[in-house]
Amino acid sequence: MSTREDLQNLFEENGQGHVFADFDSLSAAEQETLLADCNAVDFSWIATRFEQYKSGDTGATIGGELVPAPVITLPQTDAEKKKEADALAVGEEALRKGQLAAFLVAGGQGSRLGFEGPKGCYEVGPLTGKTLFQWHGEQILARAKKYNTTIPWYIMTSRTNHADTVKYFEDNNYLGFNKKDIMFFQQAVVPSIDFEGKLIRASRGTLAVNPDGHGGSLTALVKSGAIADMKKRGVTTISYFQVDNPLTTICDPVFAGYHLQVGAEMSSKILNKAYPEEKVGHICYQDGTLTVIEYSDLDEKNMHARDENGKLVFWAGSIAIHMISVDFVEQVGGNARLPWHVAKKKIPFLNGSEIVKPADNNGIKFETFVFDALPMTKSSITMEVAREEEFAPVKNATGVDSAESCRQLLSNRFAAWLETAGKTVAKDADGNVKVMIEISPLVALDADELAGKIPASLDTGKDILLS
Repeated sequence: MSTREDLQNLFEENGQGHVFADFDSLSAAEQETLLADCNAVDFSWIATRFEQYKSGDTGATIGGELVPAPVITLPQTDAEKKKEADALAVGEEALRKGQLAAFLVAGGQGSRLGFEGPKGCYEVGPLTGKTLFQWHGEQILARAKKYNTTIPWYIMTSRTNHADTVKYFEDNNYLGFNKKDIMFFQQAVVPSIDFEGKLIRASRGTLAVNPDGHGGSLTALVKSGAIADMKKRGVTTISYFQVDNPLTTICDPVFAGYHLQVGAEMSSKILNKAYPEEKVGHICYQDGTLTVIEYSDLDEKNMHARDENGKLVFWAGSIAIHMISVDFVEQVGGNARLPWHVAKKKIPFLNGSEIVKPADNNGIKFETFVFDALPMTKSSITMEVAREEEFAPVKNATGVDSAESCRQLLSNRFAAWLETAGKTVAKDADGNVKVMIEISPLVALDADELAGKIPASLDTGKDILLS
């Protein structure tokens, strides 16, 4: 670590001397944390990002000819069902051989949900109040048991929630996992700057920084030693998912099978968009290159374009669920190749001794997106999933994509499983079940597994808990 004098000189030489203006008035602890932040600053990176901002380059690739990407759609015909069965067999064999790992991106806080703490600690179980972490963990354990294997779980945290996340797992006996089969590591942070390219003080003892985006997960996997650990275990394929969606099918054998059959490097799950403006990315080819166009970057014409049957042309919405080969992560994550995206934000800042929360955007944050690795692939598959089976994100305190809507969607899915087994569950005019239903992944991972485990005396007119 450089000395205070060396750092101050370096910052002044790079036009950032304001960071040290009140240094002598700071406490010893504040000086220590501020110096640690300053030691991590890369002035070349800041200069490059500021020039990117000034040029109007947001990091998004906009323009060029767009065509829909080919999709493995939900199977309808006997031939399609046969292909799915073949993929399932390949994926199941990979699971039995211990070749799959679960990778959870969990750096977010629950602030938008009115919850202080890691988002993974937020309770979503319709009846038990199980946390997102527990929901995901039970599914991984259940799948490992089904295939008589070990599925290691890699969890990427952030500077903000790392200690609280680890403590949660320690306090809850690692949710039933062997401690050696869970690995925690932090994603990197990068500085935020104001509109003049100046670093921002977030507090007396810290610079304003932000996580480097879910794209930073690829680099973090390499730098943390997670990829090395996977290779030592014989893992070849990573099941990537994000913490806020408890309907995610982790280490899905069908998805893994399709991915492995063609030797894909990174593959994606998609769903049929509910409406043109739905806030999901669009998987397509842009000038012949596979990519994801953010919903905010898709022009109005393409967003609303329909084919001769009235279906959206760009209907394949990305839901942040991927299969990624270990070798591909090592290749991409070992080289900082993903584009940086620019976003104007309201960034709290130090003004004298006070922290000001601005009403308007006052600075710039930079982040990378994991889907920007898709253009680097030589082989990739895109697989459609049913919305009701795989998508119930928890992003908002109320309304759409809230904890309430998530619990309803979970109950609806479990009701569908019960109906497959011949049970009748009352629904309202919108098709939502009128009771809360919760079925632990440790009881059943799908409708077929549940069929033989339903108590004969089950009353579907009341809340149902099978755990």
